[in-house]
Amino acid sequence: MIGDSDEANPAAATPAGGRWLTRGVAGVGASSFFSDAGHEITTAVLPSFLSATLHAGAGALGLIEGASDALIGLAKVAGGPLADDPRWRSRLARGGYLGTAVLGGAIGLATAVWQVAILRAGSWVARGLRSPARDALLATLAPRSAYGRAYGLERAGDNAGALVGPLLAALLVSVIGVRPTLLIAAIPGVFAAIAITVAAREASRVVAAPAGRRRLAVNLSALRGYGLVRALLPVALFECGNIATTLLILRATDLLHHGGRGVAAATSLAILIYAAHNAFATVAALVGGTVIDRVGARMVFAAGAAVYIVAYAGFAIGTHNWAWLLVAFCLAGIGIGFAETAESTLVAHALPDRLRGSGFGLLGVVQAGGDLLSSAVVGLLWATLSPTVGFAYAAVWMSASLVAALVIRTVRPVPAQPGAPDDV
Repeated sequence: MIGDSDEANPAAATPAGGRWLTRGVAGVGASSFFSDAGHEITTAVLPSFLSATLHAGAGALGLIEGASDALIGLAKVAGGPLADDPRWRSRLARGGYLGTAVLGGAIGLATAVWQVAILRAGSWVARGLRSPARDALLATLAPRSAYGRAYGLERAGDNAGALVGPLLAALLVSVIGVRPTLLIAAIPGVFAAIAITVAAREASRVVAAPAGRRRLAVNLSALRGYGLVRALLPVALFECGNIATTLLILRATDLLHHGGRGVAAATSLAILIYAAHNAFATVAALVGGTVIDRVGARMVFAAGAAVYIVAYAGFAIGTHNWAWLLVAFCLAGIGIGFAETAESTLVAHALPDRLRGSGFGLLGVVQAGGDLLSSAVVGLLWATLSPTVGFAYAAVWMSASLVAALVIRTVRPVPAQPGAPDDV
């Protein structure tokens, strides 16, 4: 399965005279950090904004997040083939980062749930268009022997931004209120666009733009030929159980609103606990990336699924103890840090440069499709039955992913050809 794409390349050292942490790789990591710092301010505040300000519940939140995840998948279908062409990568990345920031911040102006749904969906469409371009850029900037570390750094930047974002949200909400906080969330996107521009310029020195025009369609036949389609089965099962973090925050908020603790205090405490989730995800991505470069991604991915099962058990129990919720959030952070780093490394190792955009687009479709199912179904199960049933449902998918990750072994690494872009 996943690890077989890189287990044939266990060396952790970069090529002689080379180094993996270049200005371009750092630029990609910085873009993820700044973008998610702004994006996660919105994510942290959104549950309370919907419930307390717009008087909507878990069902609405789950459907909004699920629909947004579906649209991000469609956007990655379009952005993937475009990202196969080096000429489009920089444009998609810059525009996507700015679009995500502006549309996400505009949620602070919404006065109805449907407006939130449209703006959230638009923000995630921009996020979907940029993702394959960013990930393809990173594969040209890092040496093959360090793909795990490079994608671990990108995921760490993403999660570090998600750590800073909730902390800023907690501070800003207490000082200026919910709506102004949502508006301010747009500012870091400008810095993200600058950082990705630096990375794109570095990548342009490595991979020359191809002559002529490319066919803008996902080449499933070629991707299947490299073994990617079957290898993504465990990923699909994982994503079907990977529910939106906003639902985790809502669960914590509901449980903490107990014993004399008001809604505002419960919300702030839930956001702080969520920040710990992102701190653990940051460390897990860095550690997981290093381990991937040494032993392969399969076991790291499987470990991520296993940890998630334990985390969901913690959320399902429903205790009002904040320490218990803290442990559950931290375990979920470790799970996502391991799994996402392994997923990106799989695609980078399995495909040549000319197909990586499409490969990352396909990965995005799998992630978004699974997230649509998980967030929407868990939200509805929560509203109609109980939160415990919803988390048990998600844990079943994670268990299936764990089994598949340990059983399926298909993808083999693409050998670098002399003079080809993959020699980077």
